[in-house]
Amino acid sequence: MRIPVIAFFNNKGGVGKTSLVYHAAWMISGLGLRVVAADLDPQCNLSAAFLDEDRLEEVFLSGAEYPPTIHGAVRPLTKGVGDISEPWLERIDDNLALIIGDIALSEFEDMLSQDWPLCLDRKERAFRVISAFSRVLQAGAKQMGANVILMDVGPNLGAINRAAIIAADFLVIPLGPDLYSLQGLRNLGPTLASWWTGWKERFEKNPVGELELPGWNMNVLGYIVMQHSVYSGRPVKSYEKWINRIPGHYRRYLFNQELPAGIFVDNDPNCLARLKHYRGLMPMAQEARKPIFHLKPADGALGSHMVAVQDAFRDFMELSTKIIDRAGIPMLDNPLLSLFMRQS
Repeated sequence: MRIPVIAFFNNKGGVGKTSLVYHAAWMISGLGLRVVAADLDPQCNLSAAFLDEDRLEEVFLSGAEYPPTIHGAVRPLTKGVGDISEPWLERIDDNLALIIGDIALSEFEDMLSQDWPLCLDRKERAFRVISAFSRVLQAGAKQMGANVILMDVGPNLGAINRAAIIAADFLVIPLGPDLYSLQGLRNLGPTLASWWTGWKERFEKNPVGELELPGWNMNVLGYIVMQHSVYSGRPVKSYEKWINRIPGHYRRYLFNQELPAGIFVDNDPNCLARLKHYRGLMPMAQEARKPIFHLKPADGALGSHMVAVQDAFRDFMELSTKIIDRAGIPMLDNPLLSLFMRQS
């Protein structure tokens, strides 16, 4: 059975995408689901969030021909010596594991570009290359009996991301309240449509019946507004005008739909959350190597900071349960979730 893959993607950088994946992975695993976090961004920021410097050095400076990373799992294809290898799962917690990213993954880009058109000629190797990410993620998830895979990808529209997004079943789009995020939607929507249409055409030409390919009917779960500047619980006024334009741009460029009258971010069903940046907590969380909602007084979260920790817990609990619900992933009985739902 295929394990659902949820990708967090925006072709504009700096919107807090990696932090979202990191915190959602911790929250969802804390709710009792088994989670694989997959770092498919060659910048490896998700891996750096999960792993300390000593472990990163051990992974990247070992000189291993097949390192315990996403690149190591696809390297047999790039070397022409076979298919994907079983991925290494870095255990983070009882219910949480990481497929480590790798800057060397960029070496796979040319092969992904070259083999994309060859799928139309029914070339078996081309299908193995284009589906490599999907098959690595599924193999890793099955190793630990995962319920869901959360994927982080880089902020670009290149061949690596095309193969990564094809591997996803669901998409979450983080947005900043600024002009550049809105401009990014203009490019993102048509590109996604082109990728999905192109993969459907290729999917139907698969010459290898037993090859496990990702489907082509991916669902966009919604968008998240990252509010970088908040005062007294409200966004700074200069950002509010951009926030109010998001629902219309999102519908127009992703679904070719017009925005119904009376729809704003706060009542838009496509909006999964408006998240504060929690700027004061991030340095503490990075030093403690834990999500912001796990911070304790011993980590420096005192007074108003502890109030912010509690707010962050509620925000990420609400966001994570909404994502899981929209993806149709069954939730396990969890006393913490039951208490939260009663209080909501």
